Amino acid sequence: MKNFYARIMTAAATAAILGVAATGCGSQGSAGAGTGDASAAKIAFLMPDIASTRYELFDKPMFEAKIKELCGGCTVVYSNANASAAKQQEQANSALAQGVKAIVIDPVDSAAAATIVNSAKAQNVPIIAYDRPIPDAPADYYVSFDNEKIGSMIAQSLVDHLKATNVQGGLLQVNGSPTDAAAGLIKKGIHSAVDPSGFKLLAEFDTPGWEPTKAQDWVSGQITQFSGKIAGVVAANDGTAGGAIAAFKAAGTEVPPVTGNDAELAAAQRIVAGDQYNTISKPIKTVAEAAAQIAYSFAKGEKPAGKTTLFNTPSELFVPTVVTTENLKASLVDTGIVKASGLCTSAYAAACAKAGIK
Repeated sequence: MKNFYARIMTAAATAAILGVAATGCGSQGSAGAGTGDASAAKIAFLMPDIASTRYELFDKPMFEAKIKELCGGCTVVYSNANASAAKQQEQANSALAQGVKAIVIDPVDSAAAATIVNSAKAQNVPIIAYDRPIPDAPADYYVSFDNEKIGSMIAQSLVDHLKATNVQGGLLQVNGSPTDAAAGLIKKGIHSAVDPSGFKLLAEFDTPGWEPTKAQDWVSGQITQFSGKIAGVVAANDGTAGGAIAAFKAAGTEVPPVTGNDAELAAAQRIVAGDQYNTISKPIKTVAEAAAQIAYSFAKGEKPAGKTTLFNTPSELFVPTVVTTENLKASLVDTGIVKASGLCTSAYAAACAKAGIK
């Protein structure tokens, strides 16, 4: 998007790629778990990519703010891997060398991240899986949204809408990255709603790296193959939803209802405009702050108890909200997740007014 938010994202992404760490006070120290005195602890926060704008715009600043609130002398060592598992490994090694007392990681590749878990544990550094789980090497804790639930919620919302409007045809399913365990959970959840729905699953695709352009290319091929037969598209996140929608527009074909997930600004604009059917509102602040609290507890030598267990890991999973045009204002604008001034640019002013957003 060529707007203010895109420029913010680009600037933040550049900083992340360069490996710029968050500013703060603290001193160098050897790696190791907290011993009770964490007043100047370093805590790593390693995010996976810049394709999803949320990491730079929301997760990072919200995590840092909570750590600062909990511990004024603590430092957040931040890095973004820009979708490279190898780079994330290097960033984790760097964090360990800097003497971090805990690592919070959203893995690029859930399988490859097992090496990072093992390296951290070898140095007695607690590791918290964030957003995406690490099935092959249990972390010390996992904090996320309930990804399987997300998949079932977005798909069921679409199925209910298609039945209510008596739409005929089949569905396309655009999944997330095959290297992301969270994408696998979302995929499982989608199938739980699609398979018994009565709508034929025409085809499905695992999108490498969650890249919107790859989702767009695949959907373009399906439009040709299933011309006039596509009733809806279950896309696993807003990026792949945007790619799917772009494919229909490029083909000069009416855009069917398309799901999403992440409540990105661009998705909210597409929903207001009628191009995207739904998304998922994730109160990222809730999860980022929970991860910060858990990481700081580990840094102090404490061991937080999980509220559930997933992949043999103590976990806390939050359930988000499905957003459509009917509740977009209440769920995103009134809560401050999306600002009306950013949502209702000139291109969307009329649609916003119709939706009662101003």
